[in-house]
Amino acid sequence: MRSLNNKTVYLDHFASTPCDERVVHAMLPYFVEEFANPSSFTHAPGISALRTVESSREKIANALGMKSREIVFTGGATESNNLAILGLATKAIRRHIVTSNIEHKSVLGPIDHLERNGFRVTRLTVNSKGELDLDRYIEAIDDDTLLVSIQSANNEIGTIQDINTLVKIAHERGALFHCDAVQAFGKVRFDFSNVDLLSLSGHKIYGPKGIGLLALKGGPDKMAISSICFGGGQESGLRPGTLNVPLIVGFAYAAQLAIEQLDSIGTIEAIRDRFERMLVAMVPDVKLNGNPLNRLPGGSSITFDGIEAESLLANLPEFALSTGSACSGGAVTPSHVLEAIGLGRNESFGTLRVCFGRGNSMEDAERLAEKLVDSVHRIRKLNEILN
Repeated sequence: MRSLNNKTVYLDHFASTPCDERVVHAMLPYFVEEFANPSSFTHAPGISALRTVESSREKIANALGMKSREIVFTGGATESNNLAILGLATKAIRRHIVTSNIEHKSVLGPIDHLERNGFRVTRLTVNSKGELDLDRYIEAIDDDTLLVSIQSANNEIGTIQDINTLVKIAHERGALFHCDAVQAFGKVRFDFSNVDLLSLSGHKIYGPKGIGLLALKGGPDKMAISSICFGGGQESGLRPGTLNVPLIVGFAYAAQLAIEQLDSIGTIEAIRDRFERMLVAMVPDVKLNGNPLNRLPGGSSITFDGIEAESLLANLPEFALSTGSACSGGAVTPSHVLEAIGLGRNESFGTLRVCFGRGNSMEDAERLAEKLVDSVHRIRKLNEILN
């Protein structure tokens, strides 16, 4: 499935992905036919539902190279990030958190909350490619550091961090390491075996929305973490509430498919590269953001000098794309990620994010490049007339 309808080509796969039809098919029986609550141990349908959950937990653990007891299901990565950060802080003696200034807001938000409540926070800056400075990272972690939270890959510019090295350094200083791996899983090969806490979300890997996980190295019993929500004992007491069996089944199947299809991810990368080559060759004053040699396949963050991205989108109604700005409280603000890599306000407003995925074709890339070239030239000519 590559389009929202017969006219719109979907190119925003870092924001969300269409649910794979095979995943939908796997979920369907658990909405109507096998609908029992997995916490109902007194009858066969409930026990069957519980077995389905545990089977799915095992499948996801295998996809991650982890053990099933280490997987805690949540409502999505935002919840997982909050549980990891706030849940650890509840019982912590150490009072220092290290993160970067390009993390997802679901990481920065709970860390901001901890800072307002007495924690010390170090927010590491990145260079123009979105990379951390290793020397500054080493200096930032001290004997009071409870947690380091660094994403595996950025959701806007695609830059990939050297997680294994960062984890090793954090552990040498007695700190735990949390990784928001939402964007990387299923796009690139990663070894997450040394990460203490790992967040994932189903809808980024062609699975359903509303389901995610927090993986805890060694399992909840080995980690001094508390629930941030109360009312039940599900998921080792960390995530109370009736487990959503259909979504868990879909999440597990999507995770399996993501691993199986890693070898074909080069096709998506080739489509993205074709798009960028055409665009750069035909449009002057275009800047590609992030690290061109170390980024996620499929994604492209492009800044157009002197042009607002919203104007470009208005000329591209047949394509679903994102801009480098966000609407918050009725006001449009520049992306904190683009600001962190050195882009000014106008540059942020002139940035598009294009994210190719499964189902997109080389024809999609070429059509978008041609339409963008035409739109840029037309808008620039109009600007010259008006100015």
